Amino acid sequence: MIVAAEAGATHAQLAGWIVGLPLLSAIVLLLVGRRAGRRSGIVASLAIGASFVLGVISFFDLLGAEHGARSATLKLFDWISVGSFDASATLLVDELSIVMVLVVTGVSTLIHIYSIGYMADEARYSRFFGYLNLFAASMLLLVLADNLLLLYVGWEAVGLCSYLLIGFWFER
Repeated sequence: MIVAAEAGATHAQLAGWIVGLPLLSAIVLLLVGRRAGRRSGIVASLAIGASFVLGVISFFDLLGAEHGARSATLKLFDWISVGSFDASATLLVDELSIVMVLVVTGVSTLIHIYSIGYMADEARYSRFFGYLNLFAASMLLLVLADNLLLLYVGWEAVGLCSYLLIGFWFER
C-alpha cells in the first residue's frame, strides 16, 4: 500500500525492491552455498548494483516530483495493531533517505566488485558474499525505516552482519 501525495510515486514503489534484491540474494547465497561457486560474487554484485540503479531511478523520480509529493511511504505489512496503536513495517522515501540509499548502494557495489578478486582464494566465498549482501540489505532497511521499531531491526541486523563479517576469518 503506497501512501503518498501522488499514489503512483515510483520512488515509493521501488523502495521494496531496493531492500529486497540484496536480501533475496543473501538468502539464496547462504542457502545454496558452495554449489554457487565463484558465481556468488557476480550474483551478489549484480543484486546490489541493481539496487543502485533502482536508487538512481528513484532519485530522479523524486527530483521530478512536486514539492508536496517528495515524501512517500510504502507499507509492507502490519506488525502490531492494538486499538489506536499501529506499528507497521513501512519504508519512507524522501530526499534524505534516497541520498543515503545512493551512498549505501554505490559504496556497497564498489566493495562487492573489489571483493570478487580479493576473496577469490577463500574457501567460504559464497558465505562471505551472503553476509555482505545481508549487511547491505540491513543498512538499506535502517536508512529507509519509517519508524523506530523498523529502524531498531535494521540497526540490530547491521550489528549482526558486522559481527559475522569481522569474525569471518575465525581460524586465523
